[in-house]
Amino acid sequence: MMETLIVLLTTLLALRTAGALGARRFAAWPTCAAYSLGVMLIMTGTTHFLPEAFADSPVPTHGDLLPMVPPVVPFPGVMVYLTGVLELLGAVGLFRTRTRRAAGLGLTALFVVMLPANIYAAVSGIPFNGAPATPLWARIPEQALYIGAALWAAGVLRSTRRGDRGLSAGSAPEHTVA
Repeated sequence: MMETLIVLLTTLLALRTAGALGARRFAAWPTCAAYSLGVMLIMTGTTHFLPEAFADSPVPTHGDLLPMVPPVVPFPGVMVYLTGVLELLGAVGLFRTRTRRAAGLGLTALFVVMLPANIYAAVSGIPFNGAPATPLWARIPEQALYIGAALWAAGVLRSTRRGDRGLSAGSAPEHTVA
């Protein structure tokens, strides 16, 4: 799971650097957060569909995600596919200004709903992609970070810095860029 955090933060910093260098689309942190979270979700969402033929690859597969689904959840295979679809739709929604707020709020709900699966996997010691189970003390803050990024991208969490005052994900100055 650390890889997803690295992708999120690296993309965030790269996009914000591009904004500082003149790419107006990435002039505001919330916009960069939206795109960064979208990139991360494309990476994670596609793994929900990878068949066992990719089991020896460095990325998790559908089969790696199945054991994370708590036993009380019906149709675990369908749920893994459904969450993958929702992650991919959320990513696309984050890339568009008009849908960013709804996508960020929807992803916030998805991350909250998926939290029990992360807790279950950590408490049950379920390995992930051949690696030992991620401890609960690492999973919860990471999930909280994703929730925060989704809320930031949605414009719910706003910056109070002088240069970002009043900017939200939907009002960032990206409208001037095609």
